[in-house]
Amino acid sequence: MARPRIGICTAIERARWSYWDTEAYLLDRNYVDAVQAAGGIALMLPPDAEADPDEILAVVDGLILAGGADIDPDTYGAEPHPQTKGLRPERDAFELALAARALERDIPILGICRGMQVMNVARGGTLRQHLPDEVGHEDHRRVPGSFDGADHDVRLADGSLAARAAGEADHGTKSHHHQGIQALGNGFVETGWSTLDELPEAIEDPERRFALGVQWHPEADPTSRLIAALVEEAADRPASASGAAP
Repeated sequence: MARPRIGICTAIERARWSYWDTEAYLLDRNYVDAVQAAGGIALMLPPDAEADPDEILAVVDGLILAGGADIDPDTYGAEPHPQTKGLRPERDAFELALAARALERDIPILGICRGMQVMNVARGGTLRQHLPDEVGHEDHRRVPGSFDGADHDVRLADGSLAARAAGEADHGTKSHHHQGIQALGNGFVETGWSTLDELPEAIEDPERRFALGVQWHPEADPTSRLIAALVEEAADRPASASGAAP
């Protein structure tokens, strides 16, 4: 049986390797390792201004929207907060279009951290731009650039996709974010909440096979089952759904 092909959206960042210092399309290796460990083929998807989302979705069986910098508030009709940083409109446009179409076509999709926020904005939702202003603490991102000390539990709704994918209703997570969900996008329901402050940390569309967004980072947790759950669902997806040959 052919391994399922999982597309993973990449960031655009300044990077240095060997003698070179230039812009690059980047992805934390943990995403690729987790997909491969679950039996999938990882395909990195850089932003492509010329692509029709259907062209890309035709060659994947599942989609991961990876973490990264903040989404441009213009995409959800807000003015930028002083702490909203690292904006890449070309990445936003690509991922929002891809997420919207994947949801329409019922292609298995997992949004991780920024990726959950992309899913929400793609359906008309909005974001809280700087959580410390609202929740009064920085425990969702204690050390920028590190998961040190950033573990906390989330409470997942009984019977939800989030709980089934995690394998438990009380789930330990690794957190690194300063933004979060405000208004929910059309069709989504909240199915996970931080035990720190009840911040929504999982959303899903119950009308889709596998449409899940989580605010934490399962790729950084070798004990997490979430990425494997996506790969398993993608493996069961009919070939005709992606446009691939049987």
